[in-house]
Amino acid sequence: MTLSIDDVKQVADLAYIKISEDEAEAALIQLSDIFKLIETMQAVDTSGVTPMSHAQDVVQRLREDRVSDSDQRALYQSIAPQVEEGLYLVPKVIE
Repeated sequence: MTLSIDDVKQVADLAYIKISEDEAEAALIQLSDIFKLIETMQAVDTSGVTPMSHAQDVVQRLREDRVSDSDQRALYQSIAPQVEEGLYLVPKVIE
């Protein structure tokens, strides 16, 4: 992808960034280098590479999914100011 100095100035204008001529030229050089790197990366043949979610072959150690606490809902709701049909009642804060 080829960029011009006008493209850089237009992007800066769209982003509400005040940019001088020297800064625009420096940004053009940096952006051109980034686009060259992207083109180089896209040229690599990855047809035989399996996509992966992590650079290393790691596995998350998980604990067994089992209930470890008893049901204490009645105890918790016994100290609540207002409860109705197992639900906590709270004051209306948004009208």
